[in-house]
Amino acid sequence: MFDQIAVVVGLTFLVMISPGPDMVIVLRNTLIGGRAGGLKTALGVLLGNLVHIAYCAIGVGWLISQSILAFTILKYLGAAYLIYLGVMSFLSKGAPLEVEEAPSPRAARTWFLQGFMNNILNPKGTLFYLGVFTMVITPETSESATLVLVLSMMLVSAAFWLFFVYTLNLGIIRKTLVRSQAIVNRVFGGLLIFLGIRVAVMER
Repeated sequence: MFDQIAVVVGLTFLVMISPGPDMVIVLRNTLIGGRAGGLKTALGVLLGNLVHIAYCAIGVGWLISQSILAFTILKYLGAAYLIYLGVMSFLSKGAPLEVEEAPSPRAARTWFLQGFMNNILNPKGTLFYLGVFTMVITPETSESATLVLVLSMMLVSAAFWLFFVYTLNLGIIRKTLVRSQAIVNRVFGGLLIFLGIRVAVMER
């Protein structure tokens, strides 16, 4: 059991520190919405992870990975969403990055939904959790052990996002990025569009 926990914790950590769509969108929304924006977005990402875990646990993830049509639809939806966010970032290049003291409920919902949709439409999430459920969490794994392993993955993810958002929201980092807001928005736009294209051309 300890070996299984070590494997899922190690795999989850490696995936978390690898730059990808989730990291870019959490980074962007932390700069735009401060700590609240980053944490709401990260919460959406975590819920997306739970959805991936749920359908991989019941075998739907395997069906998606084997169905060319299902995988292609998911891939292009995810790519289109990332490119859309990238274009919006370019269009808002003149908008200030100053944080709202009391973000509106609508803004909070937007941040959460962006994190959730960004994660759920990323086919890499399906493939990652399918790999975990193939290599580590097998049909022979007990329900209690499966619960412990899933909680371990979620705790590692949550701890990473907390550290990431709180570090990024430090005054010196925020002030530096706010001074370069136009450049920051262009960089985010370019990264999101690049990631969208990368998702569109990825193979299973």
